[in-house]
Amino acid sequence: MKRRIALLAGVASLTLIGAPAWAQQQPLPAQEQPAATQTTPEEAKTNAEGNTVLDQITVVSRTGETAIDTLASVSHVDQEQLDRRMAVTASDVFFGMPGVTAQTDAKRGATSINIRGLQDFGRVAVIVDGARQDFQRSGHGTQSTFFIDPELLQEVDVIRGPVANTYGSGAIGGVVVFETKDAEDFLRPGETWAASTTGRFDTNGEGLTTSATAAYKFNDAVDVLGNIVYRNFNDYKDGNGDDVSGTGFDVLSGLMKSTIRPSDNSELKLGWIGNNENWSEGSGAYDVDVGQNTFTGRYNITDDDKSWLDLHVNLSANLAKMDQTYNRDVQRYSSVTGQPILVPKGARTSYDLDTYGIDLWNTSRFETGPISHELTYGGDWVTDDVVTTSPEGGGDTYTPSGKRRVSGAYIQEKLTYEWLEIIGALRYDSYKLHDDDNEVSGDRLSPRITVGVSPFQSMGLEGLQLYGTYAEGYRSPSITETLMTGLHPNGVVFPFLPNPSLKPETAHTVEFGVNYAQDGLIQADDRLRIKTAYFNNDIDDYIGGNDSIPAGSPGCPFLPLPPVWVGGPYVPICFQYQNYANAKIEGFEFESVYDASWGFAGLTASIINGHTVSYSGVREDLSTIPSSQVTGQLGFRFFEDKLTVGGEVQYNGKPKGNPTAEDYTLVNLFASYQPNEDFRMDFRVDNLFNENYVNPLNASTTTPVYEPGISLKLAATMRFGG
Repeated sequence: MKRRIALLAGVASLTLIGAPAWAQQQPLPAQEQPAATQTTPEEAKTNAEGNTVLDQITVVSRTGETAIDTLASVSHVDQEQLDRRMAVTASDVFFGMPGVTAQTDAKRGATSINIRGLQDFGRVAVIVDGARQDFQRSGHGTQSTFFIDPELLQEVDVIRGPVANTYGSGAIGGVVVFETKDAEDFLRPGETWAASTTGRFDTNGEGLTTSATAAYKFNDAVDVLGNIVYRNFNDYKDGNGDDVSGTGFDVLSGLMKSTIRPSDNSELKLGWIGNNENWSEGSGAYDVDVGQNTFTGRYNITDDDKSWLDLHVNLSANLAKMDQTYNRDVQRYSSVTGQPILVPKGARTSYDLDTYGIDLWNTSRFETGPISHELTYGGDWVTDDVVTTSPEGGGDTYTPSGKRRVSGAYIQEKLTYEWLEIIGALRYDSYKLHDDDNEVSGDRLSPRITVGVSPFQSMGLEGLQLYGTYAEGYRSPSITETLMTGLHPNGVVFPFLPNPSLKPETAHTVEFGVNYAQDGLIQADDRLRIKTAYFNNDIDDYIGGNDSIPAGSPGCPFLPLPPVWVGGPYVPICFQYQNYANAKIEGFEFESVYDASWGFAGLTASIINGHTVSYSGVREDLSTIPSSQVTGQLGFRFFEDKLTVGGEVQYNGKPKGNPTAEDYTLVNLFASYQPNEDFRMDFRVDNLFNENYVNPLNASTTTPVYEPGISLKLAATMRFGG
């Protein structure tokens, strides 16, 4: 309740900001508007869609590159795509993105991102407005999750592979960067204030969504924006029409962001994101309540021509708390003694994680003769403080308490000479983690080299760019992997063993890619953008759970518990996270979009395979390999771009070695109608043919979680401004 009050207080503040604007800044008649700010609805639409998704400057790029110009596998999702997808959770944002899959189990708002077959424990770095999202709760299913409502978002960037060495330690899979809404982009030219409200209904789960956004510009130096979102969903139905237990949820999220410009060459962004989310688990045995507050401050200063000075300083605090409250008495085993105990109704398990971060870098741009230089150098520091409690009075067995610090420094040089680009980078990583009984640390240097060539200048080929990359990444063990200890508390009893001797994972990636950009290919106003890449990622000292350590072997004792029987309380094994293997993952990715006045078409594809080879030579398929996918999209624009209609088709191929996954195909339809610049309606049908399917990452031999069947979505947005 306190968290909800805090969120509603933010809305009240937003109302106080917006009220004077509404009362005192009435819009001028069109003929009284300054000529430079007059914009027809048609022109506004053209301006909003003037660039395709692959032509926009990406948040991931720290040197001002577009996705199509980046010598890496980068994807960008803009506001138009977010509106079209009508995302309920963050996982919906990534539909059709090659190499990227989201896992949620039945917990729809708690999202874990998988990039190129790697996920959990920091293998994928998730960043919201510059703040790392490191929350983690271990158990059966997703491990590392984050919480952000799509209604708060303005754009999303993803970089695949360990080439984002400027974005902190551990991201051997890749980086996902979320950027929330901003007043500068929400306000139209000439506006001092603006507000919008959205209402939406989803048939599957009878989901209701309400969202309100308002922004005010005090002057050219200061503006502020606020956003609040409320969602309430019941359990959805799968493709067979059966309710999927535990998939209902409600969420209240809020955002406040202010931009202050002390000078023409400097900018300070201050932000707060609040989130309160609730759902049930264990067939209703307990309720889960998540509260999260993220505070960010980002400062940028440049010299007049952004030559030697382009300095960024980011500070963040991400305070997350999850409470798991039992709704009834539950029989389980003590994680200390292994004996049966009763957890009473009202008992609570709590998971608190406070993450603090500092990230600073500068880019210097200069020339030496015919060679242009972009020299980027900086450092980062992140600390996680985990405190967990269980009904027994101690720490939770699965997710132990502890502290971890990861930090690093890097330098990256980009050389450009006519048709040749060379990027060389070196990153130093250091980590330390500990609890009351253990302390471990380590460090490493990781290099990157990329060479790109644009060898053709003839008509039709001048937009072709080829590149090759070798990059290394370094992921330190997490607190859970290193310090998990105690006895398994449910179903059966066996010990968890800590492992302070864990080695960090080291990724070695080779990637070859092609970028192609061409304007006016068929007609004067069209654009074609293509990115494709082949990658091979070898991960040394891959960390995974070994649940087959026989009792009596070193470190794994026999327990003085009753004898073993089927379904009995004691199994004579131990579980421990170990560097049990090396992982090898390879794949191919393709992403393309064609945009013209009549509409747009897109095709993406992702083919991936991965396995581990244990130190004893045993080869096993990697369980985190997602489906290979092919996604096609086609849209048409009518009535001077006021009406857009289209559809998506996605084929998903069963991952090799997954015992329960199957091939499946999804068909979606979408439409939007915007008769004027202040009113918009969106309509979408997901899973048109009611396919009954399981995300392979959620698949289980015992309890597969089926995804939603057919869902119709209808939304309306009204905007005011002046």
